[in-house]
Amino acid sequence: MKFGYTIVYVSDVSSSIAFFENAFGFHKKFVDDSGTYGELDTGATTLSFAAHSLGESNLPDGYVATDSSEKPLGMEIALITDEIETAHQKAIAAGAIEIAAPKAKPWGQIVSYVRCPDGTLVELCTPIS
Repeated sequence: MKFGYTIVYVSDVSSSIAFFENAFGFHKKFVDDSGTYGELDTGATTLSFAAHSLGESNLPDGYVATDSSEKPLGMEIALITDEIETAHQKAIAAGAIEIAAPKAKPWGQIVSYVRCPDGTLVELCTPIS
């Protein structure tokens, strides 16, 4: 078994993909003709977005949408970079909300948190040595 991809259910797949392109420099890999599913080229693991309508058909008992609560969901997408401050500011300039400014952790990693316009919580972090 291997980890293949993460799918985030969102209100607008195209907007989420555009945000991740602008904020983090990823490139669109695929968007289906209906616009209800799309993927970003992020390396070995794919980051995907699916419309709430697709989520509702996949999960008939419902789910908590990333953009439906005042606080972020208790899960995050972690993006690794050596340029934390630059990445953090670029995400905010693209429309993210700052959750936590860059901070050095006791184990030597620098970490910050932003919440994307679609509600997704993103950790920006340096590699762990």
